[in-house]
Amino acid sequence: MSKDLMRYDVIVEEALRSVVRRALDTVSEDGLPGNHHFYITFRTDYPGVSIPDFLKERYPEEMTIVLQFQFYGLEVDNQKFGVTLKFNNTPERLTIPLDAVTVFADPSVNFALQFQFEEVDEDADEDEGIEAVATEADILEHKPAPRDKTAEKKPDEKSGEVVSLDQFRRK
Repeated sequence: MSKDLMRYDVIVEEALRSVVRRALDTVSEDGLPGNHHFYITFRTDYPGVSIPDFLKERYPEEMTIVLQFQFYGLEVDNQKFGVTLKFNNTPERLTIPLDAVTVFADPSVNFALQFQFEEVDEDADEDEGIEAVATEADILEHKPAPRDKTAEKKPDEKSGEVVSLDQFRRK
């Protein structure tokens, strides 16, 4: 098979990330419509990620946030988004490059995108090793970060919190 000189994998990834950006941008302007809510998993070790130190220590590689009831100051540009969430009843600002996102899901409509990052050989092209997949099955196979039990609330309390994606896996 010949080498893909067009780099369709990169083109597809850019297109899928634009879906994430557009969804976040719509919510930043108009709020979440209906029952929509987002689970966003991202690489905490990705360049440009800005999160509090205690979260970085707890989630040294990957973390999942939920945008549903209590999130504030959602700002989106072409490269990143920023949002304020409460952790242990303390508001904390997170800034996340869109390229750091590994999973974007809206369970209210059974929609999910997963971006798989492979280790890149230092001698390879900078775009090598990136693959984007857009299937529900992939989100169900995703291994989430450990649960943050300190951020869990009683079922009747509504707040932004770190959660496990286990509840969305087929059993």
